[in-house]
Amino acid sequence: MQLWLRRTVLGVFGAPALGGEAAACSHPFQHDGWHATNDDAAAKFKSRAIERIADRLQLGAEQRRKLAALADRLHDQHRALRGGGDPRAELQSLVSDAHFDRWHAQDLVNARLQAVRQHSPAVIAAMAAFYDGLGPTQQQLVRDFLKREPECAWGRTH
Repeated sequence: MQLWLRRTVLGVFGAPALGGEAAACSHPFQHDGWHATNDDAAAKFKSRAIERIADRLQLGAEQRRKLAALADRLHDQHRALRGGGDPRAELQSLVSDAHFDRWHAQDLVNARLQAVRQHSPAVIAAMAAFYDGLGPTQQQLVRDFLKREPECAWGRTH
């Protein structure tokens, strides 16, 4: 192929591709789930998750209540681990000077460890109450689910 033709094809097809990549990268990533910015989106995620799990395990009303309690305890622990501040700003504050701020980094780690110590007993109790309230076939379904290979965001295994 001649050089001018190659450059023309590259320009015609390459420029829109680069423009599309820039547009995709400039779009703010928003999703529901535990990372939702408002309580309504988090509540919507929780109800969808509980419904999906309840349908797969064929849960009764009491089992759904225990699953909801487990979800609440997990969400409480997640919020406590995340902390009140912006994680990116916290990391930037550690490297804002010429030297890494070891003391502040250790304080951040200690705060996260304290959150785990504080909320873990409630999470463990809620998980135990939920799991112990399941029937044998439901417990086997949970064990089988946990044995599955983890999936990446694109549906491939690690």
